[in-house]
Amino acid sequence: VLFSLISWLWHMIRMTRGEPVVPVRLVNSTSRCSGRVEIFHHGQWGTVCDNIWELAHTEVVCRQLGCGRAMSAPQRAHFGEGSGPIWLDEVQCSGNESSITDCAHRGVGSHNCHHFEDASVVCKGTYQS
Repeated sequence: VLFSLISWLWHMIRMTRGEPVVPVRLVNSTSRCSGRVEIFHHGQWGTVCDNIWELAHTEVVCRQLGCGRAMSAPQRAHFGEGSGPIWLDEVQCSGNESSITDCAHRGVGSHNCHHFEDASVVCKGTYQS
């Protein structure tokens, strides 16, 4: 609980400082709360590599999108391969972060994977705006 509070406070501090929260979306699915994970960086949508991809990572994405709890963390481009840049690799989340980019990673744009390793998410809920 304390970690969640600290994570939320850090998120709010970043927002009040004007630091952008990186947009995330799920694509290539019939549901807005499941699909291939993509983040928006430097004016372009790109994918997230599934190296070390686990349920804790999907919890963060589902929460960030307002899609309820994570159900599964499909790998190997379960929702199809992306075609843009691969923005994140070796993402490591505790599950309490406010945004997928708050998780540890190799650095935006630094990767050693291919689109057949694009990460996917399946959330329990439906999109809540």
